[in-house]
Amino acid sequence: MAAAAYPKSILRGEGDVRVEDYLNDKLQTYDDLENLESLLSSVKNQHDVLTKQLREAETSLEKAQRASKSHVSSVLQQARALQTQRTDIGRRLLIVTGSKTIDEAACKFESSMGKLRNLDIAKGYVEVLKEVEELSTMLTSVTPWSAEARLKVKNSPRAALKSYARLQNLTRALQSLQPAAEGAAPHLVDYVEKVSVALHKQMKEVLENEFEELLNKIKWPSKGVALSGAYQNEWKEGVGKLLELQKVDLEASVNAKGGDRDWKEPFVLLPLEMMVKPLELRFKYHFDGNKPTNRIDKPEYFLSHVVNLLNTYSDFLSQYLGPVLHSEFAGSSIDLDPVYTDSTSAFITSLLPMLRRKISHFLLEIAGQPQLLSHFIHELISFDATLREWNYEGGESLENWKGLTWEVLVKQDWFPRWLQVEKEFALSRYQTIVSTKDAWEIDYDSVDPSMTKSTKSAIRLKDLLETITDKFHNRLNSAIEAYMVLTSSIARAVQGVSKEDQASLAGVGGLERLCRVYGSAEYLEKAMRDWSDDIFFLELWEELQERTRGDTKKSLEEPESVNELAVHTPSLAGSEGDTGGLFDESAGAFKQLRVRTEGLIVESLSSNMREALKPYSRISIWSSLNSDSATPTTTITPELDPPIRQLSAYLSFLSAALAPAPLRRIFRHLATFLQQYFWDYVLMRNTFSGNGAMQFSRDVAAVWDLMNRWLGEGQGEVGMRKLHEGASLLSLPIDGEGEAPADLKYVEERVFESNERAKEVLGEMGFWVLTESEARGVLERRVELAD
Repeated sequence: MAAAAYPKSILRGEGDVRVEDYLNDKLQTYDDLENLESLLSSVKNQHDVLTKQLREAETSLEKAQRASKSHVSSVLQQARALQTQRTDIGRRLLIVTGSKTIDEAACKFESSMGKLRNLDIAKGYVEVLKEVEELSTMLTSVTPWSAEARLKVKNSPRAALKSYARLQNLTRALQSLQPAAEGAAPHLVDYVEKVSVALHKQMKEVLENEFEELLNKIKWPSKGVALSGAYQNEWKEGVGKLLELQKVDLEASVNAKGGDRDWKEPFVLLPLEMMVKPLELRFKYHFDGNKPTNRIDKPEYFLSHVVNLLNTYSDFLSQYLGPVLHSEFAGSSIDLDPVYTDSTSAFITSLLPMLRRKISHFLLEIAGQPQLLSHFIHELISFDATLREWNYEGGESLENWKGLTWEVLVKQDWFPRWLQVEKEFALSRYQTIVSTKDAWEIDYDSVDPSMTKSTKSAIRLKDLLETITDKFHNRLNSAIEAYMVLTSSIARAVQGVSKEDQASLAGVGGLERLCRVYGSAEYLEKAMRDWSDDIFFLELWEELQERTRGDTKKSLEEPESVNELAVHTPSLAGSEGDTGGLFDESAGAFKQLRVRTEGLIVESLSSNMREALKPYSRISIWSSLNSDSATPTTTITPELDPPIRQLSAYLSFLSAALAPAPLRRIFRHLATFLQQYFWDYVLMRNTFSGNGAMQFSRDVAAVWDLMNRWLGEGQGEVGMRKLHEGASLLSLPIDGEGEAPADLKYVEERVFESNERAKEVLGEMGFWVLTESEARGVLERRVELAD
């Protein structure tokens, strides 16, 4: 190879360490010398590349230097031009303002700019007013509120409500910006707020009149009121429009909730405000005039009337209002507040204003009569407890809801007067106890001879407050333990159970045993709660608290007596910040017994009904039933007749033995069990012909009719909503008459098309609980759709 092909540094012997390392790496053996030519060629190529990169870098450097010089020159030119413009502007400013100096001209020019800024603000005012005018025009089109405006809201309610919601949001935005702007636009805010209030009043009037017409059609508030298919869509639309009108206010109320805010009463939903008006008139008729029901010595009359309203109409609202509330508020912050999404809680909220008005007038009537005041406060405490049993939260968590009693005693400042009354009553009862002839006689036989003897009155008081309640609790608890032994298969095998005992637990007999314990525990629990609120025992409890904490140790002869006292008082004694009562521990024990017994009642009902329904679950001829079947079309399946009679006996007994609230709780659990049993063991295990599906629907409808007869109209369907919808879907006819959703083929095509289409058609049929997958599972049970 020519010498020119080698790097000059190598030929001159000037290679550095890196070159030496490179050669040592590439030429390690004699065999590597055969590749010397290719190695030198690679080195030359690398040299050429580096040379090219060096030339490109030199060219880029020259361009950068030229660009830098050009930029410097341009900046200098711009600076000179800016100076020239500044001089020219100063000269013009002097001419325009007629000033002699630049400073004087600048002051005058700044004043002109301030006027321009004010003009810009005025322009913003005008734009806001223009938007308000446009929104109000969309809603009313003419002023005053005319027939044309009413027609616009009626024909396009959702569009009108969206415009109104925009106006409400604009009003709230202006109000929130006022503090930051230091109240810069009070007249604008006031005007927009007045327009919003006026439009709200006008729209509310139109929508309420429309909704009132619907209420008259369905004959609200008659007993047994229900919505037929013809009115269900109209109901949903009417309720939805009123909720949409109120939605902005509800969201603002929910979002404003926080730990530091003052508690405020929740809003009354507009649909319920309309529905409560006739109920309020009825309430005034009975409790505001000279009727026998309006007695100052019987406040329980009007309080129980409100509870009766809940029992009468809660099922209707749960069935028809509840789904609309969930649908309208889904996805919003309102959906997290049960006082608006739970129909029963919302109904209670709507009833409380009329009750508050009655209470305010009632207190003025009994203010000078201590005995009546004491009686009323105790009845009000009981009423608050009833509302809590209905899971009413009042806009806050359940444990923090203060109740109407708090409103009377604290907000209306009746506590000092009530405290004085209770103190006088307590002293009177105490005097009665100690004034008996043998009250202060020493009873030498009541205690151990080595102990100090007490008086008969003290022993009687101890027997009343401790011994009786403890023994009775133990007896009730023993009754429960005995029941569990008799019903336990293991215990029966080990200990043996007589035929008489087994017979006593069959049917209603077992329920009667449990209800004896349940009723006794509930009654004594309430009594213990009332005693804890008694002023005599409140003062006694406070003294025990102070002694246990050591506040009055000096008054005790021995330091150990403090611990001894704590042993014989409830476990809460001495705890810091305690707000309990003397009988809270006893009340808690009876409550635990009541809850335990209620669970056993539910288990007993479920177990007995499971056994009774086994023959029915074994039926397998659903797919072969036809119009020629020997079974009449108006009767239930024979295998279901015994369970129906058994359930009727249970309902008859429990409705007489239990109050409405626990009765509904228990049968809500039973309804859940029956629904799951019919669903799992009958509906999902068999295939059905058209006639078989109709027969199954008649069977479950018989169960619902029975529950409705004893528990209230619609209670059966509400408790088994999923089964109700499933049976309705299963029994759809093929090529049925009427609208398309009543046709099995129509529904089947859309349910299996997509989730969106399935949800749409289920909504058309009024199904709110059944999911898309469950609907497909039900349709697959029809033999006509087996393919």
